[in-house]
Amino acid sequence: MSDIYVELAKATIEEYVKTGSVFEPDRSSLPDEMISKRSGAFVSIHKNGQLRGCIGTFLPIQDNLANEIIGNAISASTRDPRFSPITADELDSLEINVDVLSTPEDIDSPDQLDVKRYGVIVSNGGRRGLLLPDLEGVDTIEDQISIAMQKAGIYPGEQIKLQRFEVVRHK
Repeated sequence: MSDIYVELAKATIEEYVKTGSVFEPDRSSLPDEMISKRSGAFVSIHKNGQLRGCIGTFLPIQDNLANEIIGNAISASTRDPRFSPITADELDSLEINVDVLSTPEDIDSPDQLDVKRYGVIVSNGGRRGLLLPDLEGVDTIEDQISIAMQKAGIYPGEQIKLQRFEVVRHK
């Protein structure tokens, strides 16, 4: 049996892909934290070890964590611009992770990062890129910052603001 956070994301994806309807969980079966807490969350979908979709929010936009996961699961499975929408015949071969984010905190230096422990948000004006922590193939702080900058469209040499956050990863 997998984690309740992953189960919620999986049920949401299956319902939306099969019917186009938004999954309505039995709220009484969810942990209190999912109903009472507001938090940013990312839903990551992999197929055969390859990324198939990943969408999230670094700050909460929904009224609770359960709704944050539901909204991001739908977006990750159908609205990630890097991938075509997930189809019903793929559902059995998907691996889903849910990352619940702590509130981002400003940091003064890359020295305050650790690629295994902290995710990073890099920003310049209205451009912002985020990279989750502990990702395969991202082994240095420089890599982590560089990838987040690329995602934001920030070029090397431009002034950046750094923030870090921690995640609780549900698999």
